[in-house]
Order: sequence, then structure tokens, then C-alpha cells
Amino acid sequence: MAIPLPDLQRAALLSMDLHSSIVSIYTQNDPEYITRVAAVLHTARKRGMQIIHVRVGFRPGMPEISERNVLFAAVKANPQWQQLFSGPNSAIHSAAAPVGDETVITKHRGSAFTGTDLEMILRANDIDTLVLLGIATSGVVLATLLHAADADYQLAVVGDCCADRDPDLHAALIERYFPRMAAVIDAAGFCEAAAQ
Repeated sequence: MAIPLPDLQRAALLSMDLHSSIVSIYTQNDPEYITRVAAVLHTARKRGMQIIHVRVGFRPGMPEISERNVLFAAVKANPQWQQLFSGPNSAIHSAAAPVGDETVITKHRGSAFTGTDLEMILRANDIDTLVLLGIATSGVVLATLLHAADADYQLAVVGDCCADRDPDLHAALIERYFPRMAAVIDAAGFCEAAAQ
């Protein structure tokens, strides 16, 4: 049984890891991806939803990364991969960039919660529902969804505003795994529901 879209009255939209460099790599075969994301953000703003942008970032020398962290240790060891998170490449894509005083969270791990003040911001704003989108489906979206589900948030995932380099894994998560914990909708469905 599909989980219905939760009430959006006390919802925040988490737009995650949409660095220009990451968007260009992960959406090469989907030129409409960022257009859908922009439409979802625009609709959420019109509705007055809180929007929280999540990005990956590190200090010079990446002291936040342990050699025991397999994913990020590989980034730390590879100057080319480091470029994804520094300089102009680290900027959030212009079509998904923060507007006004929208909150930006910088994370150093997969989940938007781990080691950040996201939980405090959500509590301070009486948020009980999260709408998730971002890159990668098997990275930040999965890690954040699992944390949020364990923390008793109501959840929705905008499936066609997530992307992954492994299309089979993306499909399995969006179609089979995420629906166990969240309403999975597409951008058009979100925009229609949020406009009401």
C-alpha cells in the first residue's frame, strides 16, 4: 500500500547536494532534471514552506574526513574529486540556489543530519514533515531518509528530483524501498498538491 502525501502545513523541503558539479555529472542523461527541481522549489516558496538547502563542504585539508570513512576518504585522497567541493564547483546550482534568507546547512557526511544543526533548526521551527530531493539517491537521500524515519518525521520523496549514477539502484530505491517509509511522488504531483 502506498503511503499518502503527508500534510504540508508543518513541512520543510530539503534540497540536498545540488552542487553545480554534482548536477552536471549525475544528470547528463536527464536535461530536464534541474527544471523539475526549480519548479518544486518555486511551488514550495509560493506555498510558504521552509526550504533548507544542504551542501557538502570541508575546511582546507579536509580535517573532517577520517581514513576510516570509505566514501569521503576516497575524495580526500583524490585532488580531482576534491574539486567537486571547492571553488565555483561547490556552489549550489543557480536554478536551485537559495533565495533570500533560506537556510543552508553544510554537512561532512552522507546524511543531512550527521554532525549538523539540522535537527535543531527543524525543532525550532516546529517542523514534523520533510520533503526530500537531491543527489544521490543512494547517498544523501537514502541516508537522510533513514535518519528522519527513525526520528519520527513524516516523509515524502520527490522521486524524479533525485538522481543516481546507478539507474537500477535508483529505481529500486524509488520504487521499492523508499515507499516503505515515505510518500514517493513526482515533481508534477508535488506541485499540484502543494498549490492547493
